[in-house]
Amino acid sequence: FSTLSLVAVIPVLKVIFDDTKHVVKEPVYLGIKHAKDYSGEYLNYLLTSKMDELGQFTVLMYIIGLIIVIFLLKNLCNYLALYFITHMRNGVIKDLRTELYGKVVKLPFSYYSSTTKGDVIAKLTTDVNEISGAFLNALEMIVKEPLTILFTITMMFWLSTQLSLFVLVFIPLAGFIISKVGKSLKKKSMRVQEQQGKILSALEETISGLKVIKSFTAEALFKDRFSQINERLFNSSNSVSNRQNLASPLSELLGIIVIGVLLVYGGYLVFEKESMEASFFLTYILLAYNILTPAKDISKASYALKRGNASAERIMGLLGTDVVIMDKTDALEKSTFDESIVIENINFRYEQENVLKEFSLVVHKGQTVALVGQSGSGKSTIANLLTRFYDVQEGSVKIDRVDIRDYKIHSLRSMMGLVTQDSILFN
Repeated sequence: FSTLSLVAVIPVLKVIFDDTKHVVKEPVYLGIKHAKDYSGEYLNYLLTSKMDELGQFTVLMYIIGLIIVIFLLKNLCNYLALYFITHMRNGVIKDLRTELYGKVVKLPFSYYSSTTKGDVIAKLTTDVNEISGAFLNALEMIVKEPLTILFTITMMFWLSTQLSLFVLVFIPLAGFIISKVGKSLKKKSMRVQEQQGKILSALEETISGLKVIKSFTAEALFKDRFSQINERLFNSSNSVSNRQNLASPLSELLGIIVIGVLLVYGGYLVFEKESMEASFFLTYILLAYNILTPAKDISKASYALKRGNASAERIMGLLGTDVVIMDKTDALEKSTFDESIVIENINFRYEQENVLKEFSLVVHKGQTVALVGQSGSGKSTIANLLTRFYDVQEGSVKIDRVDIRDYKIHSLRSMMGLVTQDSILFN
């Protein structure tokens, strides 16, 4: 409808400028090879007969009414396209967030020992929003804009094959220039997402440890640390935005250069060779300009996709992380504690050095055992191993003579009671 609305200008120009060739006899269709000549002759015949019958002004009113209807249909189709694309995009993003949250809950504590909480939060918020925008642009780029360009170029070839071949020479050149500008955008976008993760991490650590920060009067130190991260994000964001903002003016400039060349060459065809009608030429220029908007949108969408790809890689890295603590295929259900807990010759380390070395302990049902030791000596680690927040590297932890790795995790933890050192109020 976008292309059709511009083609509908041809009869208006013919009527207003009295550019209609007087054809009183209905032309005969001679096959596809003569389709262009036939359509032009038939349009002239139709306008001639209707102007003779109804008058020039009345025909003009009918044509304008037709153009209004075409524009109405065009905008209705645009709205419906965006309506369905929006629903599709939001549905995909909703499923992605649900999948990510499920993964975050399922991942073992060892993952969060090597990854900042802020980076995980950034992946669920900033990166997902980046993909959301890129996804909408991609759908428009794949579905809407190529169709507009295809139909527009088809009509341009119908109006003038010579001019259209002339235009096609410039398209690969414009595409090459735009692709060179956007080449490094993905790497820069990845850097921005990482800095946003560090910002959120610093914020989360500050709020969580605010009592400690104030107690040690370390406000200035943390403010300086946050300012450094914020400065790096500022520089990276500017670099990406400047590169992305170049997409629209660059593609428009290239398009205007092409149209300028078309005006010169088209004017030569109209005035010197007289091989093209003036109304056809003006419509051709409108169609050529009509390509600029989808071409700009495609170049902007391609840049957005590069940014979206950087976010997608970060998200896929999270989704692709192995869950090392999970149920065996033949895991056992356990609902009651009957005999004893046996910790037998366990060795455990978070990174390189063992936290627990050849540690053993037996706790019988009904017995109360308190673990006493210095901070960092491994008391909390033993509790974490018992609940399978971590798995031992060597040795075993058994409940009622069965290794806890043979139980289903849900049933194992359902038997446990945990009192945390700090109170947590969930919203």
